[in-house]
Amino acid sequence: MTAVRLLPFRWWHIDDVLPIEADLFGAEQWSPGMFWSELANGHHYRVAVDEDGAVLGYAGLAGVPPDEVWVQNIAVRRDAQRRGVGRALLEELLAEAARRETRSTLLEVAVDNAAAQRLYATYGFEPIGVRRGYYQPSNTDALVMRRDAEPTGDGPHDHG
Repeated sequence: MTAVRLLPFRWWHIDDVLPIEADLFGAEQWSPGMFWSELANGHHYRVAVDEDGAVLGYAGLAGVPPDEVWVQNIAVRRDAQRRGVGRALLEELLAEAARRETRSTLLEVAVDNAAAQRLYATYGFEPIGVRRGYYQPSNTDALVMRRDAEPTGDGPHDHG
């Protein structure tokens, strides 16, 4: 695993994530304004940086606890992929969802992104539907996946 630190995503990171966004998502990339909006709305975003402070990836979580939160994005620079960076970002988002006592965490992933789907499945995400033509302009379908929180054990118990 790459030595990685997770830091709060701040406005000054936007210029560092835009090239990653452009490389990975092309015409479907987020604009600077979209990132500004996410940060202005107080959503939970993190950047992964290496020992030199270079941004390796980023991820975000938005929603209305305790009902549900959505993984907004997880992106890792191509030259840093397959080294645990995406996994570390996902684990941070899931830890935040747990801190917020959220019942369900949801995400959308391109139907043709099998590697990401496998990663999400290892963390308990299950497919629950498809959004046809979700990603534009490619018209790629999105698989919707959900992970429900672990029962806390503080509810009523049936010892029958």
